[in-house]
Amino acid sequence: MATIDSLRMADRMFVRTYPWRRIDPVPWTALEKPLSACRLALVSSAGMVLPGQAPFDPRVRGGDFSFREIPADAEVRALIDSHRSLAFDHAGMTSDPNLVFPLDRARELAADGFVGSLNGRHLSFMGSITAPGRLVDEAAPDAARLLVADGVDVALLVPV
Repeated sequence: MATIDSLRMADRMFVRTYPWRRIDPVPWTALEKPLSACRLALVSSAGMVLPGQAPFDPRVRGGDFSFREIPADAEVRALIDSHRSLAFDHAGMTSDPNLVFPLDRARELAADGFVGSLNGRHLSFMGSITAPGRLVDEAAPDAARLLVADGVDVALLVPV
């Protein structure tokens, strides 16, 4: 894991001066059934897209707040890194997208009965959103509505 001292000077200055938001109280809903009976969806901020999907737009000021739907039967090796941040090495996620979008691992959890089932779609967001207002006000509620409509019980959040 990187330390602040391992970042480029511009990134260190950004992290030190960014007006971080505090969420209090932290939203939380307890599971009402065992995980082995739950439908699971992945929600990643790795900025991964499938061939044919529009990449996340690095020109959007404050960060592209949209999301992409990744079907449950997608080939993980086909995922394309379109994450905008240059503050970390992308080599690992490029060589094994499961590191940031663990769909193969989620399939294994379902096959082993650890989770009840996988949702038919999973969601990929862009990380490194420096102006999260539109993400919080627009994209996140739209994504939540999709997952609720799908009957998702639990989401595995994979922050990048």
